[in-house]
This record gives sequence, C-alpha cells and structure tokens, in this order.
Amino acid sequence: MIITLTMFLIGILLGFIGAGGSGFIIALLTVVFGVSIHTALGTSLAAMVFTTMSGAYSHYRQGNIDLKVGITVGVFGAILSYLGSKIAVWIPVHSLHFLTAGMLFLSAIMLMIRLFIVNRLKETNKGETKSTGSFLFRAAAVGIVSGILSGTFGIGSAPFIQLGLLMVLGLSVQKSVGTTMLVILPIAMAGGTGYYFEGYFDVLLLVQVLTGTMIGSYIGAKFTNSVPLLILKSAMVLTPIMAGAILLIR
Repeated sequence: MIITLTMFLIGILLGFIGAGGSGFIIALLTVVFGVSIHTALGTSLAAMVFTTMSGAYSHYRQGNIDLKVGITVGVFGAILSYLGSKIAVWIPVHSLHFLTAGMLFLSAIMLMIRLFIVNRLKETNKGETKSTGSFLFRAAAVGIVSGILSGTFGIGSAPFIQLGLLMVLGLSVQKSVGTTMLVILPIAMAGGTGYYFEGYFDVLLLVQVLTGTMIGSYIGAKFTNSVPLLILKSAMVLTPIMAGAILLIR
C-alpha cells in the first residue's frame, strides 16, 4: 500500500509534465524500498507501458499529441531500447546507479538550456514535416538516441525525447509533452520485454507500481494546459534532477 500510494503521487507529477517517469520510479524503488536496480529497471519500464497508455490517451483528448511524429519516433526508439536492455545486464550495479543518475542530470541540463536560454519555441513548419526524407531522418535520430538511453539505463528518457521534439522536430512545449507520452509507449514496451527475457522482472511489484501511477498519470495530464508555461517548464527540468539526486544517495 505504501508503494502504491507513493506511485500515485509520482504519477500525478509525471502525467503533468508528460514524462514516463522510469528514472524517478527506479530511484524510489532502489533507494527507498530496497529493490535491486536491475529488477527496478525492468519492472519500471514495463510499468511505463501502462502508465503512458493512460497518460497518452488523456493528452490525446486534450489535443497535445502529434500522431505522425509520435509513432515514427517511437518505432525507431523501440528497436534501440530492446538492444539497450541487453547492454544493461553487463553493467555492474554500482556503475549503473551512477550512470543512470548522470543521464538524468544531463537531461535536466539539456532541457534547461532549451526551455530557458533559447528565447523562442517555434511551431513545426507543416511543409517541412511533409518532406518524407527530411522528416524520417530527424525522427529516426530522436528515436535512436532516446531508445538506446532508455533501454540501457532503464529510464523512459522523457527529457531527451522532449528536447528532440522541441529542437529537432519543432513541436511546441504542450505538444512535446503529450507526444512524449506516446513515444515512450513502444520504447518502454521493447525495453521491458528485453529485461523480462533476462529475468529482471517482478510481477507483484509491477502491479503495485501500476495501481498508483496509472491513476495519477491520468489525473496529472489534466493540468498541463491549465498552468502557466513557466511552471510547466520548471517542473520538466526539476523532475530528472530530483530523481538523479535520489539515486546518488545509495
């Protein structure tokens, strides 16, 4: 019940900022609840399949998802996420804690540069995205980077996906939040499958995590369009920082 309640509160935050939240969930499971990191990686990625399904549906109803971008980036991300899960099992536990925390801090820095230092965010030029070759190349690049990071370090890589959607594919902040939820769905599914076949999967833990995060994520998505943009940007940056800090405590 304690794990479920904790995941419910985290789910509200993650639905609000459009993050799958694997990094945050891994940090809490390993540091607070004593779960081994490899099992936490596999279980949290599997949980993200269902959490993002709920959050993505809510964002779709709010008009915050670009289906073409989300599906294309997600397919490339899924392939690399599965390969990344095979790499992770060879990384020592202590190193994996450190590397995952480092990737979370890096993602926060990249998002902060984009959201606060770059002055303007541009909407996608529709004519540009119609160009199949150019669009496919850019979408593949975002998917490949996001997928390998997600599968290897067990994180949903939401900040990297959001940054790619903002900078490379030109989506607005609100659209990047919602579309990120859709992109994470196939990435989490492929990565979770990889960890399952490696034996790092806990069904009971998955149920506990899901019960809280699915409900919380759906509720949190309702607030994305109703808060000031500065608050949304700040939450997007602070979330991976907090998750990385928790991981370094161990």
